[in-house]
Amino acid sequence: MNLANSVLLTDLYQLTMLQTYHAERMRETAVFELFARRLPSEREFLLATGLEQALDYLENLRFATEELDWLADHGGFSPQFVASLEDFRFTGSVHALPEGTAFFANEPILRVVAPLPEAQLVESRLINLLHYQTLIASKAARCVLAAPGKLLVDFGMRRAHGAEAALFAARAAYLAGFAGSATVLAGMRFDIPVFGTMAHSLIQAHDREEDAFEHFAAAQPGNVVLLLDTYDTETAARKLVALAPHLRERGIQIRGVRIDSGDLAEHARRVRGILDAGGLAQVTILASGDLDEYRLRELLTAGAPIDGFGIGTRLDASTDAPTLDLVYKLQEYAGLPRRKRSEGKATWPGRKQIYRQRTANGALTGDCLGLEDMPRTGEPLLVKVMEHGHRLAPSEPLDIIRDRVRMQLAALPPALRAGHGEPPPYPVEIAPELRELATRLDQKIH
Repeated sequence: MNLANSVLLTDLYQLTMLQTYHAERMRETAVFELFARRLPSEREFLLATGLEQALDYLENLRFATEELDWLADHGGFSPQFVASLEDFRFTGSVHALPEGTAFFANEPILRVVAPLPEAQLVESRLINLLHYQTLIASKAARCVLAAPGKLLVDFGMRRAHGAEAALFAARAAYLAGFAGSATVLAGMRFDIPVFGTMAHSLIQAHDREEDAFEHFAAAQPGNVVLLLDTYDTETAARKLVALAPHLRERGIQIRGVRIDSGDLAEHARRVRGILDAGGLAQVTILASGDLDEYRLRELLTAGAPIDGFGIGTRLDASTDAPTLDLVYKLQEYAGLPRRKRSEGKATWPGRKQIYRQRTANGALTGDCLGLEDMPRTGEPLLVKVMEHGHRLAPSEPLDIIRDRVRMQLAALPPALRAGHGEPPPYPVEIAPELRELATRLDQKIH
């Protein structure tokens, strides 16, 4: 059994609630919406990512025999309830933002309409799937905006929080505009370009640094990118210049070098000078080592002659904002709007739609959050992607999503693209009819 697809990859309270619904025969249609209550102070926007995996999960939702056996032996569930799960399937519909769409606080990125037990059970895994990729794509997009035109590569697999996170980080970063990932399985699974150089250990395993360079180049003649900072960065660059003619005689060209420590800007300037003086102007410089959008901006503002960046821990762990306040809340049941009023966590009731406003040249100027059955001016963002438990179209190719992200980032207000300072928040209006509905529900409750 694939653990990632297990129905039991959920919170216990989903199953205890399902047993209650079963006992009370509560199977009328429920509407849940998944949205961010607020954005972290370090994020001016988010990118909706992970829809493909969410739809995969819903289409394949079913209890395996061993899972039902475990529930029966667990002691907390009645035999009648466990038996009812044998034919459990997701039969509902889903509206969602297309992957790569920019969104803001209170805007639903996914809506589930299904019988209450089905819509309830999927909550935990849907948040789990959409939260992480949205988190990483939003961080990666900031790196793309900070380093326009530079080669960016995901280096973070070893610090990601588990195997699934490493793969999803590679996918999310690629969708946000990275050139690819060092994670090999991401290349196989998602057809993402993979990049790699060498580690310091290869240099250390040789008695002479130049021998390590030569042996690596001979073994990898089509992709010679050499690590310079194991001992002395500038000395290594001079050794490379001396080695280059011998490699050319064997038909081997040095493509690039990587610098991973020290003052990256100063080392890059010195290495660039050594390479250029030695006839290696075509060799590119890749930098890595605790990088993120803040550090990229510093390096490029300082004029560092760096052509590309490997970005690892701070991306895959999103260290400056490691979580999003992403939630999945009931907005309608049995044909009636529902509203949570918990202090600091109140929700807007009913089935909602996002209406996006643009200028004549496509720049985003603001959104309106309104009710689906009361259309407003603007571009409606939520689209139906699943009906009766089945997708309405195949998954989008990743290049289509990458193009969408490029257009979304280009359309953002300049202050949001800058990624620093305190830009004014993107305007999201709450439609008057939505406010009136919330007021009526509050009056009815009291």
